[in-house]
Amino acid sequence: MSSPALHRILELHRLLREHAHRYYVLDDPTIADGEYDRLFAELLDLEARHPEYIRPDSPSQRVGAPPLEKFAQVDHRIPMLSLENGFSAEDLLAFEERLARFLNRTTPVSYVTEPKLDGLAVEILYKDGLMIQASTRGDGITGEEISAQIRTIQAIPLRLRKAVEGILEVRGEVFMDGEGFLRLNEEQTRAGRPPFANPRNAAAGSLRQLDPAITASRPLKFYTYGVSDPAATGCATQFELLGHLRELGLPVNDLVRRCANIQEVLTSFSDLQAQRLSLGYEIDGMVVKVDAFDLQDRLGAKARAPRWALAWKFPATQATTKLLDVEFQVGRTGAITPVAILSPVSVGGVIVSRATLHNQDEFRRKGLRLGDTVLVQRAGDVIPEVVKPITEARNGRETPIVMPERCPVCAHPLDRPDGEAVTRCFNPLCQAQRTRALAHFTSKAGLDIEGLGKKFMEQLFDLGIIKDLVDIFALDREKLARLEGWGEKSAANVLAAVEAKKHPALGRFLAALGIRFVGEVTASLLEDHFGTLARIVSATREELLEVDGIGEQAAASIVEYFSDPATLDMLARLQRLGVEPAAKGSPAKDLPLFGLTFLFTGTLKTLSRDEAKMLVKGHGGQIAQTVSSKLTHLVAGEKAGSKLKKAAELGKTIISEETFLRMLHP
Repeated sequence: MSSPALHRILELHRLLREHAHRYYVLDDPTIADGEYDRLFAELLDLEARHPEYIRPDSPSQRVGAPPLEKFAQVDHRIPMLSLENGFSAEDLLAFEERLARFLNRTTPVSYVTEPKLDGLAVEILYKDGLMIQASTRGDGITGEEISAQIRTIQAIPLRLRKAVEGILEVRGEVFMDGEGFLRLNEEQTRAGRPPFANPRNAAAGSLRQLDPAITASRPLKFYTYGVSDPAATGCATQFELLGHLRELGLPVNDLVRRCANIQEVLTSFSDLQAQRLSLGYEIDGMVVKVDAFDLQDRLGAKARAPRWALAWKFPATQATTKLLDVEFQVGRTGAITPVAILSPVSVGGVIVSRATLHNQDEFRRKGLRLGDTVLVQRAGDVIPEVVKPITEARNGRETPIVMPERCPVCAHPLDRPDGEAVTRCFNPLCQAQRTRALAHFTSKAGLDIEGLGKKFMEQLFDLGIIKDLVDIFALDREKLARLEGWGEKSAANVLAAVEAKKHPALGRFLAALGIRFVGEVTASLLEDHFGTLARIVSATREELLEVDGIGEQAAASIVEYFSDPATLDMLARLQRLGVEPAAKGSPAKDLPLFGLTFLFTGTLKTLSRDEAKMLVKGHGGQIAQTVSSKLTHLVAGEKAGSKLKKAAELGKTIISEETFLRMLHP
C-alpha cells in the first residue's frame, strides 16, 4: 500500500514536469514562477523526509550529481557523422544532381530544412522512456559522457511524455541564446573571470564542467534534430519523425520546413536568412535533408558524412582591420603556411587576430602588403581568412610580404616541388615537423590520447623524453611524475590512456601516422579495402589504385612511406611494445557476395553506378577499378565498351543488371 507521501511526490513529479515542459519547450507557461517554486520546494521537503522515494527522473535530480573527476568515454552505437558543406545556390543544385545521379531518378525529391544551430551536438539515450545516458559527439565514433550535465538542462525531459519501449537514441544541439550569453558574461565579469568569446564556446564550456552544479547555473537550451536509428521509431520521413519527437516532449525548432522540391528549399533558405538576426540565437546556415528515410537508406553515407544531407552555410561575416605582420608556420609535413597577424577585430561576434593566408601564391595573388587595411571574413562563419586589401587606404608605408628562403625553425633551405602550390622544409630532423607530427598522433584527429595534448607533447619533446612515436608507448611513470606540472596522478592517468590506445582501429591508426595525402577519409578507405596493416604495408601502387577513391598522389605517398626502412623499423618497435592496430572485421562468409569482385560497365537501368557499388560492399563483395585477374564478375549495362571485350577475352563471368540484383537475394 503506497503512503500519502509517495502519492504526493508522484503527483508533484507530474505537475512539475508538465509546467517545465510548458515553460521551457512550448514557451507557454500556465502558472507564475512563484507557484512553480512553491511546488518544487514542497517536493524537496518531502524527498528530504522520505529519501527512499527519490527517483532518477525526479525534477529534484537535475542538479543532484557530485562533481566528476574526469569524463568517461562513450562509444556511439551508430556513428554521429559530420555534414558536407555548401556555400551557394550552385552548391545546393550540385547536391541535388548528385542525389539524382546516385538514385538514378528523374522525379523531384522532397526535403526537410532545419536551422543549423551554432552549438554542441549531443546524443541522449532513453530506455523505456527514462533518460539513462548522454554524451558529446566527440569524433563521431567516441564521445564524452555528460549525463549529469545534460540532466541540468530544463528543456530536456528526464522521462518522455509518452511510453517508448526499448532504447531511443536522440540527437540534437545544446546552445545558448543571445540573452543568456550576455547575462553569463556579465556574471563572469563581476566575478573577475574572463568573458566567453561567443555563445558556442560558452555552451561547450558549460557542458564540459566536471561539476554539474556549474552547468546548471548556465542558461543552456536544446533542440533535437533526429535519432540514430529512424527505422526503430516507425516513422517514414524526417518531418514525421520531428513531429513524433515533439509529441514525446522533446523541443523541436519551429522553423523546420518540409519542401516538395529544390526550388522550395531555395525559398526556405532566403526566408531563414531574412529571419536570422531576429531569432535571438545564433545559426550559421540551414541543414537540408532528404525527407524520405527509404531514400536516405539507399543513399547511405561516405566515410565522414551522409550523402542525403547538406549544411548550406550563410555568406561569411566581414570586417576591416590592419595586417600587422605575417608569421610562417611549419606543419607536420614540412608545409610552410603564412599566417596573417591582425589588429584584433570582432567578426560576427568572434574576436579575430590571426587568419591563414594558405600559401605564397595566395598572398601574391591578392596583392597583400604589411601594414595594409584588409577585409577579413569568417568563411562559413568559422575559419578566419583575409579576403583582400583595401588599396584606397594605403599611405605608401606598406611593404611587400617576403617568403623566407630557409625554414624559420631549423634554417634548412626551403623548396617548392614542381606542380605544388606549397613551399616545404624537407629536413626530416626539423623540430617543428617532428613535434607537430607527434602532437597530431595523440590529438583527436589521431589516436586521441587523453592527457597528451599539444602543449604536453612539446614539453616532452623539448626534454628529450619523447623523440618519436615509439617513445609514447614506452613512457616511464616515475620520470613523468617528477616533471613540472605533472605529479603521480597525472602520470598514472596518461599511462592508462596510452595503454588503452595500444589496439586502435586500423583506419584511426593510419590517419594518426600523418602520411601525406592520407586523412581520415582515405584511411577509412584503406581499412575497408585491405583490412590489415600488413596488407597495406605490402600493397603495390597498382593494388592501391584498385581502391575506389585512392588517386595517384595518395598511392605514391603510401608506397613511399611504407618503403622507408625507418618506417618499417618504427612499426616493428611498436609491435614489440604491444601496439597492434585492430584488423578490420572481414565480411561475414554467409553474405551473398562474399569472396566475389565486381566491375560495372555501360549504363544500368535501375541503379546508379555509385548505388551499385554500395550494394556490392554492403553484401560482402569487393569493387574492381579495371579488368584484372582479381575480377570475378563484370556487370554489363547498355552500351558496354572495351571492358566487356577484355573481360570476355580473360574468361570472366559476364552478367546483366537483373542477374546481379538476383544474386543479392539468393
